Amino acid sequence: MNVLDAEDEDATPLTPDEREGLIPTHVALRHEVNELEQTNILEADLWAFQRQRPVLDEAFLRRLHKRMFGNVWKWAGAYRTTPRNLGVEPWRIPIEMRLLLDDAHVWIDAKTYPPDELAVRFHHRLVSTHPFPNGNGRWSRLAADLLIVTLGEKRLTWGRDNLQTAGTIRRRYMDALHAADTHDLDPLIVFARS
Repeated sequence: MNVLDAEDEDATPLTPDEREGLIPTHVALRHEVNELEQTNILEADLWAFQRQRPVLDEAFLRRLHKRMFGNVWKWAGAYRTTPRNLGVEPWRIPIEMRLLLDDAHVWIDAKTYPPDELAVRFHHRLVSTHPFPNGNGRWSRLAADLLIVTLGEKRLTWGRDNLQTAGTIRRRYMDALHAADTHDLDPLIVFARS
């Protein structure tokens, strides 16, 4: 059995070609992949917050994903080319990203939403687009954190735990995302500061 055949319950299943993109050859278990990803993400987090970054820039967002997962996956930072049961069709990813970035600029310029709501809307649209084969939730949370910091606010807390392993907290997050899918952002806004 392939190390990644047993996917996490809420994780997006990878295609066989995407599984072939695993860079470390020494891993034998899914939790080892998770640990490698977490180490890579911590390094990317330090890099991202070292100086002000152009969060509302598509090239930067792709570079952020690559920084977060590039030591683990060959496809890090590259948009997915296969359909999923969530997210937009692969050919729509660049279009949706451009629309979101344009919308976010307008939201900021017009002060359409308070900072927390703006960052959570940004996060939700990113994760709903689901541009990458995997890591979309973690990437979009870090992008939202970078955005809210550029707005002069403190980072969001996202339940104060590792959402990859914390069962009850992950379920609250997933429930809040599903509520946001129906245009009820309040649970996600509350969760983002919990």
